[in-house]
Amino acid sequence: MSALPGHVWKILTSEQKDRLLVDGIFQGAPVDLADGYIHLSAEPQVAGTLDKHFAGQSDLWLARVDLVQLGDAVRWERSRGDALFPHIYAPLPLGAVTALAPLSRLEDGTIAYPD
Repeated sequence: MSALPGHVWKILTSEQKDRLLVDGIFQGAPVDLADGYIHLSAEPQVAGTLDKHFAGQSDLWLARVDLVQLGDAVRWERSRGDALFPHIYAPLPLGAVTALAPLSRLEDGTIAYPD
C-alpha cells in the first residue's frame, strides 16, 4: 500500500452496530478491548479480515471510517502478513462513520461496499 487511504473499514456485529448507533460511540469489540486499540482494515484487507476473524458469522455490518476525523488516534502498524493495518487508539465516534450497511458479498465473492 503506497499511499495511506483517507478512510478504512470496521466489521461490526449487529449488536456492536446497535451500540454504536445508540451510544454514539464504539468502545471496541472484545478483541479490541483486549489489545488496547480498535482493529480496522483498509479496503484490500477487508475480505481477509472477514474470512479469518468472522468466518461462519452472519448479520455483520460494514462501517466506513473517516481517518481524518480521528487524527492522531490512528496508527498504521504491521500485522497479518507484515502488512500495515490501521488501528484506533481511542473509541470510535459515530461522527467518524461515513457509511454503514449490512455486510454482503457479490456473486464473485468480493465485498459489496456501501456508497
